[in-house]
Amino acid sequence: MKKEKASTSGGNQRSTPVKLLVLHGPNLNLLGTREPNFYGRATLSDINLALARRAAVVGAELESFQSNHEGALIERVHAAREQGVRFIILNPAAYTHTSVALRDAMAATAIPFIEVHLSNVHAREDFRHRSFFSDLAIGVISGLGSEGYLLALEYLLGQIASD
Repeated sequence: MKKEKASTSGGNQRSTPVKLLVLHGPNLNLLGTREPNFYGRATLSDINLALARRAAVVGAELESFQSNHEGALIERVHAAREQGVRFIILNPAAYTHTSVALRDAMAATAIPFIEVHLSNVHAREDFRHRSFFSDLAIGVISGLGSEGYLLALEYLLGQIASD
């Protein structure tokens, strides 16, 4: 399990920072070296750093969490509700197509989320075309590489700013 937090220094801070969580599923710890033709050359640390820097500019508290274990991801989703996490960016990776348990955790906590995939899952094997999460998500970003995470974050920051 890997956890990273963004600092909340920066402009436009609220008195209580909005909490955001980025969840990365199995094998995403291998980004940068794992099948770069599908997943690109950006590492997980590169992605988390870019997200943390952007969130810090607006004073949002962003935590990134990666695990290769389904139960650890579920426990993190449960904890997110208790911690007052406002939005989640979720890349369930292989669990996209297999994890009813993680889907149930997302549904039970009712934290709005955006589903992100680095590769275009619809241009890949048939089994990757079905997601257990898409119907629960605010939206789905697929096939835009690591930029998809930043696009998801920008959308969520826009939602927060319009409150």
